[in-house]
Amino acid sequence: MCGIAGFVDFRETTSEDTLRKMTTAMAHRGPDDAGIFMYNHTVGLGHRRLSIIDISSGGHQPMHFQHLSIVFNGEIYNYKEVRKSLEAEGYTFDTNSDTGVILRAFHRWGTNAVHRFIGMFSFAIIDANEQKLYLFRDRAGVKPLYYYQHGDLLLFASELKAFHQHPQFIKALDMNALGQYFLYGYILAPSTIFENTFKLSGGHFLTLDLKSRATKIEKYWDVADYFRKPKLKIDEPEATDEIDRLLKSAFEYRLVADVPVGIFLSGGYDSSAVAGILQSNHTEKLKTFTIGFDLPHYNEAEHAKKVAAYLGTDHTELYCSETEAAQIIPELSFYFDEPFSDSSAIPTILVSRMARKKVTVSLSADGGDELFGGYDKHANVLRALKRLQVIPSFFQKPLASLMNLYPPGLIPVLNKTYRFEHFYHSVGELMRQGMSPTHTLRLMSHRINKRELHRLFKSHVEEPASDFHPGQNHFSNPLDPILAMDYKTYMVDDVLVKVDRATMSVSLEGREPLLDHRIAELMAQIPSSLKIKDGRKKHILKEVTHRYIPDKLLDRPKLGFAIPVVHWFRNELKEIFECYLEDKRLLQQGLFDVDFIKKLKSRYYKGIDQDFEFIWSMLMFQMWYDRWMK
Repeated sequence: MCGIAGFVDFRETTSEDTLRKMTTAMAHRGPDDAGIFMYNHTVGLGHRRLSIIDISSGGHQPMHFQHLSIVFNGEIYNYKEVRKSLEAEGYTFDTNSDTGVILRAFHRWGTNAVHRFIGMFSFAIIDANEQKLYLFRDRAGVKPLYYYQHGDLLLFASELKAFHQHPQFIKALDMNALGQYFLYGYILAPSTIFENTFKLSGGHFLTLDLKSRATKIEKYWDVADYFRKPKLKIDEPEATDEIDRLLKSAFEYRLVADVPVGIFLSGGYDSSAVAGILQSNHTEKLKTFTIGFDLPHYNEAEHAKKVAAYLGTDHTELYCSETEAAQIIPELSFYFDEPFSDSSAIPTILVSRMARKKVTVSLSADGGDELFGGYDKHANVLRALKRLQVIPSFFQKPLASLMNLYPPGLIPVLNKTYRFEHFYHSVGELMRQGMSPTHTLRLMSHRINKRELHRLFKSHVEEPASDFHPGQNHFSNPLDPILAMDYKTYMVDDVLVKVDRATMSVSLEGREPLLDHRIAELMAQIPSSLKIKDGRKKHILKEVTHRYIPDKLLDRPKLGFAIPVVHWFRNELKEIFECYLEDKRLLQQGLFDVDFIKKLKSRYYKGIDQDFEFIWSMLMFQMWYDRWMK
């Protein structure tokens, strides 16, 4: 696990010192080693290393082989198998690292080499013969890769903060992306908070021809393609056996390391499946880690402790207080260097700090909900579609127009229910624009509705293009596009960003065993009836997990990895809101309607929890703005 950075500067004005500053800005991603390489004064590669595989100097980067040079962040778990294939064709190796395998694989198979890799990765390769720069990101998008392209300059890096070290980087806010941030709490690929600055999407690679200066982005893998394939003709016992076999393979690969490895254990099905399957195949006690809270509604630590005791792991837990949360909040804007408002980043950082004292690698269990159908919203979307389709199609648009004229606040009883106004306007938009699974999920994912968004900003904003607008064609059932869209949006741009930045903040490598692309390809083709069966979410994963852990330890309502900040900010932490959301500060910024923010803040203080997500998003933006825009 590392940090990479680099540039292509056709004016040849970028110095080695600037490249060093770009890489040093990400020193927390790689404290063990650093290196840079300049090619023809036009291209630069920079690297910060966290030593995981081949911890000797043989893993130093940038690394070179004949006419190829690379900087690489991530792990190729099957590198030994790929190496054997290359050795059979006459290749020799002077390093035991997976980086050397990537170089030779690229030399042998070109861009098609990526199809042979099982892993998480972002890497940049210079091909001196072809005069091309290649940027690759892994299939799921576990490892980040940003790029900035303006005029004669292209910058790339694992984190946006590296770009601020380059004198030609223009940090102009992309207002449409900022609007998207307030809709979802994060910014979706390919957009970022800055103009001319992008995320390379998972499963894609970028090619920059140094002779013609032409840039091309190509897709090499897309989970939606597998969801569109015909479903496998497989019964439940066969599916359970096949998934069990594949999970074992994927999980064992994630233990490959020359340093200690642990597991984040929440006590839910996903992390328990990882811990249970791995511990069943190992005699030594695996190290597991969990975070707890004193409020029962938010606390899964007791459940995790019971699972750990049953499995016999070496378990460590830490209970988080509002004081510890308050100490982390000011740091969030440094590590999440574009606006990001998932408050579970706080416990993720805390559990990472705890784990780093004992291990250098920790396995997380993200992706289970997206692949196996585990979120309440998945069932809610299907239920909403079924109910709304009862309304005759010819009556939907006239009814939506009527709803547009009638304020939801005037509807008795319902106007007192949680987020009724948001629900009311979402239903109206669905009937106006058409009811599809992905459109319904997108609207359900909004933290504020479009009306509120337009009231928030002084200027007009429009939601930028993203994978929240995939095609509806060729999906055999409504659940498939919902899972595919969540996998390509919320998972990669929220969940994986959170885990990557939290673990890297303490130089801990986070690995995602459920995001092995082989699991995604299989689960996309498993019948939907085995994912949500008789209302039971993640049915097939639960069946596999119960082979290792009794259902009595796991069958309970899903909590999620949340923290009680919604309560803390009315009391102990209220002064943080008051500092960053004061009227004077907002007026000087000139971006927002201050009266609208005051209204929502006042409602939150009066006990209306539904406004907290927006207020928290505003706090995270203001803290980010203070750090990066002043």
